[in-house]
Amino acid sequence: MSDDPIGALLQAVAAQNRQAFHDLYARTAPKLSGVLYRILGNRTEVDDAMQEVFIRVWQRSAQFRPDRGMGMSWLIAVARNHALDRLRARPARAGMYQETARDEDGQDPLDRIADRKAGVLESLVARGEAQRVVACFDAMDAERAAAVKGAYLDGLSYKELAERHGIPLNTMRTWLRRGLLSLRECMDQ
Repeated sequence: MSDDPIGALLQAVAAQNRQAFHDLYARTAPKLSGVLYRILGNRTEVDDAMQEVFIRVWQRSAQFRPDRGMGMSWLIAVARNHALDRLRARPARAGMYQETARDEDGQDPLDRIADRKAGVLESLVARGEAQRVVACFDAMDAERAAAVKGAYLDGLSYKELAERHGIPLNTMRTWLRRGLLSLRECMDQ
């Protein structure tokens, strides 16, 4: 059994498997419709966008790379990007308008659209992923884990980390590269 059934369906769709495409649509359409509706806010436009998104999925499913992420994440990115393209191209007629990159307050108007509140499922998945990351950090050498955390969570420079750990700059670069590889291998298990 695959850890990513949506990814497996996408790979089958890439091989032009129509039944897999039907199954993919049945399993993902409600979630993608919700993503599109949050951005577009217009049911008719969402229906049109859903059709276009799934045409893109049929045509571009071979671009999905399971080693880079989960199938549902890829589908959400396709839907979100398509919705944002539609939003930016909206005509001023019929009560629709085209948003600009920044409003008069300097805010991105798309920030007003996004639903920042995670649902129960998303919260559980995020909590599980966080626990996996913590476990992977715990499995690493303590100094190297501290260096990776310092660089990627605290924003410290290579130089600052090298001074903090009392090692040469190039050694710190090696620690970080190997630390990230170790973290990735652990997360892929």
